[in-house]
Amino acid sequence: MASDPLGTTVRRNPATERTAGELRAEAQKLRRTMLRMASDKGEGYIAQGMDIADLLTVLYFRELAFDPHDPEWSGRDRFVLSIGHYSIALYAVLHRIGYIDEAELDTFGLNGARLALSTFDDQPGVEITGGSLGHGLGQAVGMALGYRIDGHPGRIVCAIGDGELQEGSIWESAMAASAHAVDNLVLVIDCNGIQADGPTVLGMEPIADKWRAFGWDTQEIDGNDIEALMTAFDNARALDGKPKAIILRTTPGKGIPTLVARERAHFVRVDPDEWAKLRAELDENYDGPSSDERNSRG
Repeated sequence: MASDPLGTTVRRNPATERTAGELRAEAQKLRRTMLRMASDKGEGYIAQGMDIADLLTVLYFRELAFDPHDPEWSGRDRFVLSIGHYSIALYAVLHRIGYIDEAELDTFGLNGARLALSTFDDQPGVEITGGSLGHGLGQAVGMALGYRIDGHPGRIVCAIGDGELQEGSIWESAMAASAHAVDNLVLVIDCNGIQADGPTVLGMEPIADKWRAFGWDTQEIDGNDIEALMTAFDNARALDGKPKAIILRTTPGKGIPTLVARERAHFVRVDPDEWAKLRAELDENYDGPSSDERNSRG
């Protein structure tokens, strides 16, 4: 338990002091979990899940205030996943923090299952229904305004994709956030260069300059670098009257060379006999805690 400056009691994730190496170990567990969830379905936006695993690890094991025993706790920070088809990664981390049972993971993507290919807000820990892109940031701006009006100390973190930047509603929301100075809002933009049928259609660069022009504090980092993510979120805590944008340059299929090398599109098809090879590649390419980090943690 910890108290914020407004005197409200805030329950924080107990793992906030983890090292970068320990966070990499958590990201590896998420990637293994995602492979398990997708392995009998042939797909499931697995490449996107691999590329966002590092972000979700830093968010849920270092940044966000939440209560695993009370997913609807009013004092929580909120994570708004606008790119609802990244659901496999969100479900994996919600399992790791206790919101989803082990057995339910195997129902991912099945007809009638709660763990759908795109998120629905009836699942504890999921803040909005995903699927139709371009709407998450507007909802996140509203949440951030509501928190400020209520004197709530929490933050709203919203994730969108670079393909989503082609939606006009994103830029309307960007203007609104800046005009209302919602500095308790952090936007992360997953720039992996793909949309439904291949590379993004419209040329959106220079992305960082655009967000700065809209009045946002903007950083641009390697989104698969745990240390860079930690530093970026440290920098984004300032209540300086500006919303925050963190542009992530990520690699679809991160950690699995076979997936990285495949043609980049929404779905990366995996044949039934390939899953064991992908798991082996993931383990071979794992960069976990150093010996010094392991020794320092006992």
